[in-house]
Amino acid sequence: MFQDRLDAAQRLATRLQAYRGQRPLVLAIPRGAVPMARVIATALEGDFDVVLVRKLRAPWQPELAVGSVDEAGWTYVAPFAASAGADAQHLEAEKQRQLRIIRARRAQYTPLRPHLDPAGRTVIVVDDGLATGATMIAALHGLRQQKPARLVCAVPVAPPETLERVRPLADEVVCLEAPEGFQAVGQFYRNFDQVEDEDVIALLKG
Repeated sequence: MFQDRLDAAQRLATRLQAYRGQRPLVLAIPRGAVPMARVIATALEGDFDVVLVRKLRAPWQPELAVGSVDEAGWTYVAPFAASAGADAQHLEAEKQRQLRIIRARRAQYTPLRPHLDPAGRTVIVVDDGLATGATMIAALHGLRQQKPARLVCAVPVAPPETLERVRPLADEVVCLEAPEGFQAVGQFYRNFDQVEDEDVIALLKG
């Protein structure tokens, strides 16, 4: 159990100390992971930015991710998507909706600079927890195409089966807790307040 995202970030930073001094690029999946990535980047003397990916939502169940899309438009579709009612038409429409959000967020979050280039660098991708792992899969896939020297997935909590789906896409997976009785990320935090766009913008400016 984590007190809040700050507590989780500090614990992750401790586990990632081997990268201190290598100026790693710490990338957050918005929005929840953004304050965490800032803490980790500071602790590791690295750089901090966001990686923009979005989950593809199931019809009638918007909290259920049936896939994900990255900033370049690459799409991951979960094996159970069809059984959740997500046919090809739904997936394409949902992909276009989420790409519009990604583009709007990029314009909003980093209007005065391009995002930091991961090529040749140690890249640590942070989220506040994984459920299906869909957005992390899209993030890792997209970043791998940009040729980082090393690609690390760092999360406080995830179910074991999700970690196994993610593991082949990263050079290293750091996860503090992998409980069998996983239901939702928020159940492992005492305080799991929502992070707003204004918070993200302020952190990126700072």
